[in-house]
Parts: sequence; C-alpha cells; structure tokens
Amino acid sequence: MVFSVRKITANDCESLSCLPEKDTVAVLDETLKNHFKAAMRVDSSLTRQMVSFQANKVKPTYRWYKYKEAFSSTLVKRFLSDLNVKTGKVLDPFSGAGTTLFKASEMGFNAVGIELLPIGYEITISKLIGYGPNKYDILNLLRTWKETKPWKRVTERIPFNVLRITQGAYSDETLNSIQKYLKCVSKEDEDIQTFLKFVLLCILESISFTRKDGQYLRWDYRSNRRKGKNEFNKGNILDFDTAILKKFSDIIEDIDDEFHNNDLFSNRNSNHPGSIDIINESCLNILPSLPNENFEAIITSPPYCNRYDYTRTYALELAMLGVDERQLVDLRQNMLSCTVENRAKELLSFSPEWKKAIGVCDNLQLLQAIIEQLEEKKKLRQLNNNGISRMVKGYFYEMACVIQECYRVLKTNGRFIMVNDNVRYAGTCISVDLILSKIAEELGFTVSQILVLPQHKGNSSQQMAQHGKEDLRKGVYIWEKH
Repeated sequence: MVFSVRKITANDCESLSCLPEKDTVAVLDETLKNHFKAAMRVDSSLTRQMVSFQANKVKPTYRWYKYKEAFSSTLVKRFLSDLNVKTGKVLDPFSGAGTTLFKASEMGFNAVGIELLPIGYEITISKLIGYGPNKYDILNLLRTWKETKPWKRVTERIPFNVLRITQGAYSDETLNSIQKYLKCVSKEDEDIQTFLKFVLLCILESISFTRKDGQYLRWDYRSNRRKGKNEFNKGNILDFDTAILKKFSDIIEDIDDEFHNNDLFSNRNSNHPGSIDIINESCLNILPSLPNENFEAIITSPPYCNRYDYTRTYALELAMLGVDERQLVDLRQNMLSCTVENRAKELLSFSPEWKKAIGVCDNLQLLQAIIEQLEEKKKLRQLNNNGISRMVKGYFYEMACVIQECYRVLKTNGRFIMVNDNVRYAGTCISVDLILSKIAEELGFTVSQILVLPQHKGNSSQQMAQHGKEDLRKGVYIWEKH
C-alpha cells in the first residue's frame, strides 16, 4: 500500500474555510497522515487471522468460546516479544474474553483486565476455575457427564431467563434440555456450577435459531419469529446433546494432563505463570482508581466505532447469565459509545482530570470537521440513523479519557498497543488510527508505529452504491511513554 501524500501549503491553509466541508475533512485527514508519515507503514506480517479471533479457533482453551471480537494470542506474544517487554504487569482495559490476560500470564506477566460485559467476565473467570484447584474435579465430572448424560434422567427443570430479543431462540426440545441441564448443574458446588454454566454458554448460538451479525442477531426462518424480504438460513442447528458432548470433549482434551503436562496452555514459555485479575466494570469507572505508573504494557482492542451493539449480539448469553431488561439498557449506556443508542456521558463526573482529554478533542481539527460534516448530513437526512454523529463524538471523547488514564498508569518507557479499524458513514471516512494517535500524542505519548494490514476492510454495499468504494485501514498502533 502506498499513501499519496502532499505537503499542505500556506495557501492551502488559508483556503480551508472556503472549501466545501467534505474537502475540509479530506485536506485535514491528508495533513494528519503526513504528520504521521514516518510512523505509518504497511506490515505484511499482520494478517486478519492475527488481529481477529480466527487464529484462536484451533488453539487449546482459546477455542472453547467463539468470541468473535477477540484478537489472537499470537498478536499478544508477538508484540510483547518484539517490543522487548520482559517483566512486570500488563493491562487490558477492554479485556473481552481475556486473550491478553491469559497469554501475558503464560509469558510470566501479571495481568489485569477490565471488562464491562458479563459474558467476557464469565469466560475469563470460568477459564481460571478450569485450571484452578478444582481442575481434576472438573475433568472427572466432565468425563462422567459425557458418559451418563444426567440431564436426560431428570424431570425437574430450572426456568431459563428470556429477554424480549431472545424470545423464541430455541426449539421446545432444546429449551427443555437446557432447563434440565441447569437443574443438574444446580446440585454442584459453586465453582463447578460456574464452569458447567460456562460450557452451556459456549454452545448457545449453535443450538439456537440465531447467528451473531454485527449490530444484531439474525434469525433463521425456522424460528418463525420474523419474516424479512430474504429468508435467512443459518444451516445446521445442532441438537443439545450433540453440541454439549462435543464441547465436553474439547475441554477434556485441552485440560487433560496427557495433552498439557499440567500446564495452563501448551507451549508455555515461563515456568512461573503470572497472576490474572479481572474486574467486571466499565474502564471509565475503574481506570481513575488505578495507581500511577503501575504497568509495563497495555494491550487492548476497544469496541470499534462501527455501531456494533454487543448487548444485542450477545443477548443469548446475557439472558442466560440473568441479565434483565433494565440491566440490558444500563449495560448498553455504560459501554464505550459505539452504538447509535448511546447517550452522551458526563465525562467530568468520572474524573475532573479529564478536562485535559476533552480539551484535546475540542481542539483536534479533523475530529471537529468530521463531527460537523456528520451533523450537516443529519440535517440533510443523508445518515441512516440520526444517532451516528453523537456516537462518533462520544466515541472519541471517551477514548481520549481512556488514553489519558492509560498514559498515567503506564511506567516510563511503557508501551500501549491497540488494535482498531477505520470506519465510514454516509461517505465520510473516519481515520480512527490517525485521530486516536493524535490524541495520544497530545496527551504525552510518542507515536512509535501505526502498522497497517495489507488487506483493507471493505464498505457496505449501500455505501459503495451511493458513495463509491473506499478502502478502510485496519491496524495496530504502538505508542510509547517517555
């Protein structure tokens, strides 16, 4: 990939106010790209598999739950090794399913994760239980349940929590099996219960009429829930027994000593794995409470500015974990602003120190031009949702506050590694990599590298039809504290 870069002359700058707003965004974007020209390069070794869950699909333990928003453990290992981070503590403020935490621990680092969504927290806690003091009890129980299928011998059932958006997600037969399984689970000790419920979480999508699809759940035509213009067929829907027994087998194989020699993961690089701590809260609440200069590295992938609503895509799992309608709405609002339903947050109520981050955003010309352009498109009814401009503004202002806190909690010479994607709305391209890197720079970081994947992200068919094709960069940003 070759960037087309030209210098901005004084005449260009003087004429910015006379240009159409679209051109103002384009020129300011070009200026910022030129500013980071030395740091920005295409990295042919970065692949979609590395920056997504794809590479984890076949890896022991990581494969248990298909957390599509995760990056690979390979990425964590690569950057901790390449950047010569050898000891200390690693933080992930958006820890998701815990990839950073488990890989960093495997390499000997103490790891701290912050995750708001109960599903990510539950995955992390369950994996820790699976390799904790009850490891052999869990292994033996899974083997026994695989052979005896106790849920097939009980008549009692435990009611299964349902949300409006999950009503009718399972066949009657499947729902009956789930409720009987939960009854059997309820007879076990607390940690065993947590792990067995986690196993159920791992198969919910495969036994349901739904499939995760970015902003929402897609419903198979067999659910009779809704009829659109085009019927959706998700293909084979597994029956409960087939799905749960296969998951038992996978977990038994991964935990079994014969395969792992008593290690948490295969190919351990450290004889002394680090500790893992996970906090089930918003990082906006937690980061201000962390001590100064406490971490050697931060590795994370925040929610992208792409309208994906994880409270909807993970609704099956959230329902099973007991989240009710009110709690679902609260989760959606407490998340980093990445959906059109997010209302503006009172950021100074989290920390009065965030005036600095807010001021950086207020004075970032490209960001303000993008917000103004989206507001104008809203007035002209060119946006397919009026909440987009508010979401984009909230996203960058909140991320600026996160970046300010991350700078504070990093030790001198510490590294911040972030995976993120650029986005596009109604033809307006938003260079997330450039904007976040400029915010980081203004807050004290040195922007060391902006690594771009050779394979770009595409556009929606609607955007291409209306605004043409525009390749969107996917990348990894590396910022240093000096």
